[in-house]
Amino acid sequence: MHLLPAIDILDGKAVRLAKGDYACVTVYNDDPVAQAQAFEDAGAEWLHVVDLDGARSGRPENVGVIERILARTPLKVEVGGGVRSLATVERLAEAGVSRIVLGTALVSDPAFAEAAIARFGDLLAAGIDARGGEVAVAGWREGAGVAADELARHVAELGFRHLVYTDIARDGMQVGIDPAAYVAMAQAFGHPVVASGGVAGIADIERLAAVAKSIEGVIAGRAVYEGALDVAEAVQACRASSV
Repeated sequence: MHLLPAIDILDGKAVRLAKGDYACVTVYNDDPVAQAQAFEDAGAEWLHVVDLDGARSGRPENVGVIERILARTPLKVEVGGGVRSLATVERLAEAGVSRIVLGTALVSDPAFAEAAIARFGDLLAAGIDARGGEVAVAGWREGAGVAADELARHVAELGFRHLVYTDIARDGMQVGIDPAAYVAMAQAFGHPVVASGGVAGIADIERLAAVAKSIEGVIAGRAVYEGALDVAEAVQACRASSV
């Protein structure tokens, strides 16, 4: 299990949204690259980056920022947001990202998702964001009418072996995580998942560590930025769960 501090990029800045609401934005750092370097200094090895502009528009808008992060840090970078074409996957792959998350396209363009996993394999992860068990798409603004567990089973059949699962109702709220939800998703998917949404402090990392066989990694955002979760401590807790 590894920690992925999150950098959500909107208008070139590192921000967090509350429950995915673009009207509820908090800016934490005007320079995402400097923020990534701070996470590196704290001992992080992975970084989760979301292109919020891209998630909303359907096309990548912050690839340049991501390329600068990769150029200035040794971090393994997982990227999502606006990845809806093979050209975008290719550009991110060429930039050197370690994982690319497909979200909306899993539902809106299944042919693309199938072609992408066939071509890029382990570089890709399925991104399932759910509210009340229903998949949400287009930057979380729309319900897809698809059950999250059904989509998890489907993407596993396509060949995905990594999945980022976000509980939207908890995301950015620091209300704590629900380990059982991630265990259930891992069972549906057939592989460990990356947990996202609601981490409030080190206790949540420890609760996930207790079910570490179902958890590949955990994404932490607002709790890190507001000082409720120390990155160095969280990194160590994640490493200990894997021993």
